[in-house]
Amino acid sequence: MFDHVGIRASDRESSERFYDAVLSTLGIERAHSDEEVVEWGDFAVSAATADNPVSRRLHIAFTAPSRGHVDEFWRAGTDTGYRDGGFPGLRPEYRDDYYGAFLRDPDGNNVEAVHHGDTRPGLDHLWLRVADVTASKQFYAAVAPHAGFRLQHESPNRAQFAGEGASFSVVAGDPSENVHIAFPVDDDTTVDAFHSALTGAGFRDNGPPGERPVYHEGYYGAFVLDPDGNNIELVNHNRSS
Repeated sequence: MFDHVGIRASDRESSERFYDAVLSTLGIERAHSDEEVVEWGDFAVSAATADNPVSRRLHIAFTAPSRGHVDEFWRAGTDTGYRDGGFPGLRPEYRDDYYGAFLRDPDGNNVEAVHHGDTRPGLDHLWLRVADVTASKQFYAAVAPHAGFRLQHESPNRAQFAGEGASFSVVAGDPSENVHIAFPVDDDTTVDAFHSALTGAGFRDNGPPGERPVYHEGYYGAFVLDPDGNNIELVNHNRSS
């Protein structure tokens, strides 16, 4: 479902140490690092700047191969002095076999390891706190037909969207800030249609459709801001495999 999710850290080195320590327990190793970004699979951290402030109040969950991996994730974090966000255990309010644990990264984002029956490697889900659930639901419902996800559940305080093997929710609260979420598509025309539909509906352009060779040859993306200012992208990598 997610092509990549990116956050910006107030202290990149501190965030690197945190994510290296806890994600390695889940079998998620650092895949790339340069002066701009460090990546663990489909998750990336960059340094905050005056123009690109710190990402805050995001909930991000990574899949764990087993309940034992969830326990080790939590122990690795708390033993190193990172803040506990919720001890390992069953959370049947989500589903009968949902087993998770929570830590706070150096900027206070809520980071979870979770194991359940539908677990697949990588990102399992995101929760974005939003100022207006209805407005955010309308935004992501407009993105959905282009990005291939669907509205799965809604209530006055939450709307959940689901795709293949993952989900994200918009939840009432003090809004998440400065998060980048990219969804993959298979052709450039879908990127064009997404940008045209969303900007035509009055949402804010953050980058028109086009190639971004700074990422790699053939990278074709477009960007629109959600109602809380998070940067939402559709991208076609134009790769044969």
